[in-house]
Amino acid sequence: MKCEHCTRKKGEFHKLADAKIFLSDCLACDSCVTAEEGIQISQQNAKDFFRVLNLNKKCDTSKHKVLAVSVCPQSLPYFAAKFSLSVTDASRRLCGFLKSLGVHYVFDTTIAADFSILESQKEFVHRYHRHSEDEPALPMLTSACPGWVRYAERVLGHPVTPHLCTAKSPQQIMGSLVKDYFARRQNLSPDKIFHVIVAPCYDKKLEALGEDFTALHGSRGADCVLTSGEIIQIMERSDLSVKEASVDTLFGDLEEELRRHDGTSSDGYLAHVFRHAAKELFNKDVREVTYRTLRNKDFQEVTLEKDGEVLLRFAAAYGFRNIQNVVLKLKRGKFPYHFVEVLACPRGCLNGKGQAQTEDGHADKALLQQMEAIYTDIPVRPPESSAHMQKLYQEWLDGADSPRVQEALHTAHQDPVYPVSNLLDIKW
Repeated sequence: MKCEHCTRKKGEFHKLADAKIFLSDCLACDSCVTAEEGIQISQQNAKDFFRVLNLNKKCDTSKHKVLAVSVCPQSLPYFAAKFSLSVTDASRRLCGFLKSLGVHYVFDTTIAADFSILESQKEFVHRYHRHSEDEPALPMLTSACPGWVRYAERVLGHPVTPHLCTAKSPQQIMGSLVKDYFARRQNLSPDKIFHVIVAPCYDKKLEALGEDFTALHGSRGADCVLTSGEIIQIMERSDLSVKEASVDTLFGDLEEELRRHDGTSSDGYLAHVFRHAAKELFNKDVREVTYRTLRNKDFQEVTLEKDGEVLLRFAAAYGFRNIQNVVLKLKRGKFPYHFVEVLACPRGCLNGKGQAQTEDGHADKALLQQMEAIYTDIPVRPPESSAHMQKLYQEWLDGADSPRVQEALHTAHQDPVYPVSNLLDIKW
């Protein structure tokens, strides 16, 4: 069957649908997206992707771009479930399809999450040491979820934003890796690379719009974000002959084994930061992180105790009902946690609305359970054990403690710049 997204005429792709974000796809309010951003979001779609593919088929090589696609690890179980393949074989089929379209490189964003987690670990320890009642540095709230961060910055503001971790998200760091580190290795200007992110949720499209142009010489880290569901629609309707291909690395070496971080449906910031803090602050080695469910299955607690005293109290709060509860307690000054992993989607990133929905827009619970089982089977590897991390810190950033680390891997969170109504009473 011909694909309405990639029907070709004279080597070109046509008939591409516009992408839109509805409130049900993101947050339960309209204070986070301006009219201008709404227009820009509508351009974050397959049409933009194929526009570059078509330009690369033209004779004018001055307009050609190097096409790089980076795939989030939480998207791979979706493709595995859809293809009825192992996650490794699904990754190779996806990679082969993208390269058959004309993509030059396909990367895995796990290495960017490595950086984000390592920097989050260091920041938590630093915050713990400087925390006081007069100048509270804790709790530290994770900043990897763009839906949550946008809500915090655009709606909540102070006193929430000072508690957001300053480590950039995996998507932001992957943009810098591709447009800066990889570009320099390939002797390319950042604007000669068109970088596409494949992600499980629509909020990643919003995140791409907010990236800093100046850090990458006038080029966004992510030029286009496509959800897993948008990619699968293109694949299912395509008549292209596809050969499997290996995922590329930023270093040009052989394909690495697929791996994930220690989270049941996300990058597992809580588990990694908790183990690191236990060792650095109290010299305790934690092998198994034990979660205790509290209000509901999307609000869980982890503690480190000694002689009946709680040394560390961490929490995971998924979904905006739980986030609302966290914010209320924080504003009232009755907050018992040192650290909270916050995610906008109930049940985590695998449940992003860009992939875990039925055709009529409802949650696909059976598919989500299947994806969770697939994701759990991917081997876990802590970021500290990555052979490439120390190399990147040295080659790319001039060392783990250099000023370039702050510039490349950290950000500053903004308070609302325009008046918004108090949304704490909304029934999420």
